[in-house]
Amino acid sequence: MPDFASPAAVAAGLADVGYLADEGLAMAGYLALRLRRPIFLEGDAGVGKTAFAAALAEAAGVELIRLQCYEGLDAAQALYDWDFPRQVLHLRAVETAAHGTLSAAELEADLYDRRFLVARPLLQAIERAPCVLLVDEIDRADDEFEAFLLELLADAAVTVPELGRIEALVPPVVVVTSNRTREVHDALKRRCLYHWVGHPTPEREAEIVRRRLPGVGERLAREVAAATARLRTLDLVKPPGVAEAIDWAAALSALGVATPGPETLGVVLKVREDIELVRASDVV
Repeated sequence: MPDFASPAAVAAGLADVGYLADEGLAMAGYLALRLRRPIFLEGDAGVGKTAFAAALAEAAGVELIRLQCYEGLDAAQALYDWDFPRQVLHLRAVETAAHGTLSAAELEADLYDRRFLVARPLLQAIERAPCVLLVDEIDRADDEFEAFLLELLADAAVTVPELGRIEALVPPVVVVTSNRTREVHDALKRRCLYHWVGHPTPEREAEIVRRRLPGVGERLAREVAAATARLRTLDLVKPPGVAEAIDWAAALSALGVATPGPETLGVVLKVREDIELVRASDVV
């Protein structure tokens, strides 16, 4: 993994792969790389938290391993599982080829060999490091999974009962994101560097749109960024993120329209009540 000399170097590396980070986010990324500390990114949906982890991995030239969190996620789904069909097939093959030559204990030990272990994202990150591990939307997971994650973040290692301790030679760079649909426990945040990712300024958002959509003119990018910023001042159920602004600019460009208008609100807003509120407010 490259040794970025400063937060400015991290920002430049991210910009080279198309991600424009503000000074605070570049600083958080630099410290995460230098101190080997997890980074906890919190903010509204669509502000670029997940994209930051992908860009950081690309800028550093390492693999991105993503764990998408959801309600009911447990250790077996996030860490490892045993390939039961292969174990059964192996058992039958052994019984056929060497019937009576292996003891029950030897056969059982053979079944729980590493080749039958299916590595899920957390174990993949430990075994494949250096890499960037993205634990996406931790606020969707249950409290029990949060507690399990604490141990892994502290040691960069796990214990598989049948195989013993598996430890990362180099701890992965861990990016944990949250959309703040619920409060994440302080114990998890204390183990991480924290950064709140806000919506970009209209000027930076226009630049992001231009980078992602080179065919979109500067005027249209500015118009979309300004209109998106106005939408975020309203009490919307789901304020638009950067991804929606990019989609809006792409749609307007495809239509040959130079100014955002209410007829294209379905591109940038995804809730009926939000569309009705915007139309009544006449901000677009």
